[in-house]
Amino acid sequence: MTTRPRLLILIVAYNAEKNFGAVLGRVPRQLAQEYDVDVLVLDDSSADRTFEKSRQVQREGTIPFALHVLFNPVNQGYGGNQKIGYHFAIEQGFDYVALLHGDGQYAPECLMDLVRPLRAGEADAVFGSRMLEKAAARRGGMPLYKYVGNRILTRFQNWILGASLSEFHSGYRVYSVAALRSIPFALNTNDFHFDTEIIIQLLLAGMRIKELPIPTYYGDEICRVNGLRYAGDVAKSVLLARCQRMGLFYDRRFDCEPGATEHAHYQPKLNYLSPHSAALAAIPQGARVLDLGCAGGYFGGMLRRERGCRVTGVDQFRLGPGVEMDRFIRHDLNDGLPAVDLRDYDYILLLDVIEHLLSPEAFVNDLRTALTLAPEARLLVSTANIGFAVNRFMLLIGQFNYGKRGILDLTHTRLFTFSSLRRLFEQGGFRVCRMQGIPAPFPLVLGDGPLGRSLVAINTALIRIARGLFSYQMLFVVEPQRSLEYLLREAHHEAAIRSEGDERRVAKR
Repeated sequence: MTTRPRLLILIVAYNAEKNFGAVLGRVPRQLAQEYDVDVLVLDDSSADRTFEKSRQVQREGTIPFALHVLFNPVNQGYGGNQKIGYHFAIEQGFDYVALLHGDGQYAPECLMDLVRPLRAGEADAVFGSRMLEKAAARRGGMPLYKYVGNRILTRFQNWILGASLSEFHSGYRVYSVAALRSIPFALNTNDFHFDTEIIIQLLLAGMRIKELPIPTYYGDEICRVNGLRYAGDVAKSVLLARCQRMGLFYDRRFDCEPGATEHAHYQPKLNYLSPHSAALAAIPQGARVLDLGCAGGYFGGMLRRERGCRVTGVDQFRLGPGVEMDRFIRHDLNDGLPAVDLRDYDYILLLDVIEHLLSPEAFVNDLRTALTLAPEARLLVSTANIGFAVNRFMLLIGQFNYGKRGILDLTHTRLFTFSSLRRLFEQGGFRVCRMQGIPAPFPLVLGDGPLGRSLVAINTALIRIARGLFSYQMLFVVEPQRSLEYLLREAHHEAAIRSEGDERRVAKR
């Protein structure tokens, strides 16, 4: 015998005494033929007799499903009530959970259709939409202002999130419990825009959302949503999620993207001004290159393939698929320099590496010591500029959020400005030959099209005006200064030569 899927019908109720019994009575009985069905009524501290009427139905056994009735002693809000219900579904091992409202606004008769795509493996969440059938919402009594607001907000949300849903604001939904388990829904708001935040999480997690048409019904139920406040909350949530994807903000609610590969954030950026393209312009044909922290070796592999450079890569992770180098050393730079002879290299790359080191000062000192016998080698160093205008603005409004990429990447241990990075290398025994500001990687976020390239051009122009303010990253070209030991040795050597010459001149007299 095959085990039937377990379905929980979650009815969120607040002062729903009037319509609640009808909602329960309209749940399709045939669901029991395909699923093991339980119904959970979650009364959110109602002031009426919603709980008592639910208990009466439970005692009478008038529905063919196991009925659970719970009461929140403190009102949790629309979103908070859902969180408790979804936690119940996870804790009790259900396969699917369907959300119904106790006021009867959504037709329980549609449940069979809404659950079916989940069982067929076609979706991770199914939403009932009142907007899929043209004009159906208005025929069902949706007020014009709500209809217009729904359409405008949905279009805005689709545009910001890159989605294509017909409606973000229906409360009739069926979720796979496995999908709920994979997203941090417990961190979402307790307010009405919980529904938007959970959609954002599903989209970021790459979950499949399917929409099916449902009838619209507006009766005499009391609307408890402040429309303007709701619209503002929705807009704020989607904009924050978008900012997080751009690396400008971090919120654990929206940290839902599937696990990335080791080097997902470190692909070479060569089609626009970036540390990679600037470094490429500085390295001549056939140079000998040591790529420290090569991050999969994509940039070093390209130098070897297209510039004829001899490249040695060093990184704690393995090379990316298909990448070839003349030599690769698997090594964690936090343990110091690898066993290489720096006299064998013309250029040493530290591209987006220095900010990951636990002690950049110690590393720079070790590097300078190792370069005593290779004073002609040049270093190309890039890192994020914490003084970037966006970071300053975020501080102004009280935000300093680490994220999965960008200037405040969670893996960064140190942050630099132009002056602090220059001081790091000068006090470590290097001379800074050149400092260059790098614009934000707009093509990486917005696509390598006219908009992304135009923003790079504008950012580049602003860097010429105020480099420390408008540079997203910095590229330094540095070379080792002559050490005191070297200079003393040179002084002894030169003195010996001059003394010998002076003695010959005296002897001739």
